[in-house]
Amino acid sequence: MYRITILLAEDHTIVRKGLRALLEAEADMAVVAEAEDGRAAVQLAQQRRPDVVVMDISMPGLNGIEATRQIKAQLPDTKVLILTRHADETYVHAILGAGGSGYIVKKAAPTELIAAIRAVYHGDVFFGPEAAGIAMTGNAGATPTSEDRYTALTPREREVLQLVAEGHPNRDIADVLRISVKTVENHKASLMDKLGVHSTAALTQYAIRKGVISLDS
Repeated sequence: MYRITILLAEDHTIVRKGLRALLEAEADMAVVAEAEDGRAAVQLAQQRRPDVVVMDISMPGLNGIEATRQIKAQLPDTKVLILTRHADETYVHAILGAGGSGYIVKKAAPTELIAAIRAVYHGDVFFGPEAAGIAMTGNAGATPTSEDRYTALTPREREVLQLVAEGHPNRDIADVLRISVKTVENHKASLMDKLGVHSTAALTQYAIRKGVISLDS
């Protein structure tokens, strides 16, 4: 029997190990890698090329939505299933836009997660009951101006936005992204211009409103 290969991306070690034990009890599933943040998830997906990535949203460095976007750009055949405690319209629409195949919340029954993995592996879309209604509504509840501004950001600008909002100084951001401090400063200036804000604090507030970072992850 072929086993569905799975990458787990979850920053809480206890949760991640529990998920691994749950999934590896299934005869048709094998966890081939674990990542504790979004950037590691992207790197491990490139290396291991799993069938399915089970992805949390609120992770440091690179959140699950942007990690999904990068994985799907590089590995279009890999399916991404979001497993999060946030059943929120902003997140559901964002993961759809990023190319995710499914979305369930952590309070779901283990059988729902297992069914979701099998469904997305076979090419179906799977949304748990908390997210299904939101997914069907389109972007009716979004604020157009805010959404348009965010979608106008480049992938690199979104990475810089998260790192700035997490409180990293320019030097650290430059080291993480392997770019110069001057380039970081240029990205921050571009962010402020595109988002219509004028300070690092305002960038952080915007990132929280957009769900780029979570204060209670």
